Amino acid sequence: MKEIGGYLELEEMSGEEYYPDLIKLNLGRNALVFALEQLHIRKLWLPLLLCDSVTSVCKNSKIELAWYHIQKDFSPALPLKKMDTGEYLYLVNYYGQFSQERLLELQNIYGNILLDNTHAFFQEPLGTIPVLYSCRKFFGLPDGAYLSLGQQKHSTIDILPEDSSAERMQHILGRYEHSASEYYSSMLNTAHNLCSEPVKRMSRLTQNLLKGIDYQRVCNIRNANYATLSEVLDSENQLTLIPQTGPFVYPLYCRDGIRMRKRLAEEKIFVPTYWSNVIQEMPEKSLDYDYAANILPLPCDQRYGTEEMERILIVLKRLMKGQKDI
Repeated sequence: MKEIGGYLELEEMSGEEYYPDLIKLNLGRNALVFALEQLHIRKLWLPLLLCDSVTSVCKNSKIELAWYHIQKDFSPALPLKKMDTGEYLYLVNYYGQFSQERLLELQNIYGNILLDNTHAFFQEPLGTIPVLYSCRKFFGLPDGAYLSLGQQKHSTIDILPEDSSAERMQHILGRYEHSASEYYSSMLNTAHNLCSEPVKRMSRLTQNLLKGIDYQRVCNIRNANYATLSEVLDSENQLTLIPQTGPFVYPLYCRDGIRMRKRLAEEKIFVPTYWSNVIQEMPEKSLDYDYAANILPLPCDQRYGTEEMERILIVLKRLMKGQKDI
């Protein structure tokens, strides 16, 4: 029986999610698990430049795994031929650097593609390529993922249990009023606990919070911040970047990325390492190691503006002295 009265809870948001018609699941890795089942994948080609959370999900699935290197433009270093029936290419849209046109070209070459748009929330599904999104990579949320299976029909997700997210909000609410360092351990604990979460439907809380986001504002701010960094750094960047909407970060290739991250952290500019497992496991001369270690994903998200972007540029200029002036 529904409770009536008592103290007030979080308001119901009146907006709309960015992807209201996609499959709504609790986590990006679980969107992958669900896709593996629904697409009847028996063999999956994975890039070596990949986080270990995705790798562990795939290893726990009863499918055959194969591996491939990437090329400098992030494209697969694989023979140009279509996948067999039940065989899929797991394609990570690194930093949103695959345009819709390029994705269609790759689909024409390889046929069966499962696209990971964790770095490209605002790049909409093409309709013919299965694609997954992670909400918490772009917004202050504890969980949440979207999945499109392309033209493949899927069974209802109503039989899945609904997730609950209230217990995962401490580090997000805490950082809103305090520093990130005060809630860093809470964030790590939450992330650790997510590893054991089974496939569930997206929680009511996360879905409600997604309805409260001003997506156009988020896009505009990310675009403006990225443009500020891009105007100065593009001439120094060894990556040739494509224009995008609502970019994830500004990826700057730096020859001494590991040291530069530490120096930036001393200046209270925190730049993550997305694939630390690759740095530990791959040969230093491999492109996979090089990109994991030396691409600096500079923050350009909706929390910041011109002042913060200019601060990043000033600090980078000082730290990179000895090279050509930025």
